[in-house]
Amino acid sequence: MKITHKDSYIILTPEKEDTEEFVKYLTKNYSDFKKDNIVIDFIKYDTLSQQELVLFLEVSNMHRSQKRSFVIVNDSINLEGIPEELILAPTLLEAGDIIGMEELERELGF
Repeated sequence: MKITHKDSYIILTPEKEDTEEFVKYLTKNYSDFKKDNIVIDFIKYDTLSQQELVLFLEVSNMHRSQKRSFVIVNDSINLEGIPEELILAPTLLEAGDIIGMEELERELGF
């Protein structure tokens, strides 16, 4: 996994195309990332399925309950049927914008 640090978040990019193993890794090593806003970079995955995305639901909900952002980046997913709790963005730039907006909302008490 490749980790890229930005000002207000980190980008986690899996190096293998096994989504289930990546989710298991995130869950097992959650303490390493729990203080950061997280962007999962799946932009190169053009065959990412809704079933694979749902695997992130538990770790996403856990992270968001800790007042941290969790955004998945992919531009090839049909958003129909995706749980509302999962935050998706089509580009890394938009993921950064979402995190910025969520940080502002948290500062304002929303």
